[in-house]
Amino acid sequence: MSIENRIAIVTGGSRGIGAAICRRLARDGLTVVINYASDAGEAERLANDIVASGGRATTAQADVSDPAAVARLFDTTEAAYGGVDVLVNNAGILKLAALADFDDQLFDRQMAINVKGTFNGLKQAARRLRTGGRIINMSTSVTGVRLETYGVYGATKAAVEALTAVLSKELRGRSITVNAVAPGPTATALFLEGKSPERIEHMAKMNPLERLGTPEDIANAVAFLVGPDGGWINGQVLRANGGMI
Repeated sequence: MSIENRIAIVTGGSRGIGAAICRRLARDGLTVVINYASDAGEAERLANDIVASGGRATTAQADVSDPAAVARLFDTTEAAYGGVDVLVNNAGILKLAALADFDDQLFDRQMAINVKGTFNGLKQAARRLRTGGRIINMSTSVTGVRLETYGVYGATKAAVEALTAVLSKELRGRSITVNAVAPGPTATALFLEGKSPERIEHMAKMNPLERLGTPEDIANAVAFLVGPDGGWINGQVLRANGGMI
């Protein structure tokens, strides 16, 4: 199947890195289903921008932590387009605190979205992706750097990396690749929120290129793995972090 005929679901696709991924995949010729949790207006504006630029995009609401909602997301995509070829598990939240101070409800919520949400998508994709498909999970370079206050977030993404490696083997014989992209510090609202300018500058200079990543940097890595040139990469974690680790 040519790249122009492929259908991609991008969870958490309405903003930040997710929006950049949607724009890039649409520019590469894929039809993009922009998943969002609550802000329909933001997702619709992105879809309209993509269509105005000559791409193909639609929106679909689903809370990824809800297995039934994720199943419906795949149902509606299949009903509209006949199948699903690409899943980008991008939806996630970032809550930071020292382990001794971490709120139990925030712990549960972060696990529900980052780990269970990824699992829910992988479960449906494993059953339903067409032959030759691509699955991309989002991890983080914090799993290697292990910064203070990032313990719970890093733990969720370490789980995502484990799921990535295992599923790549379980899909043997179907020509479906499963990989993860692990960004370093990236200039999104999710990353910048609550950080002082000094903290942001320090983290920007942790890599030898001495800048924050951009959402487009991460989208480019995803596009490589989704595209034909990434077809021999499977079960891997691509650390898109400017050389931080």
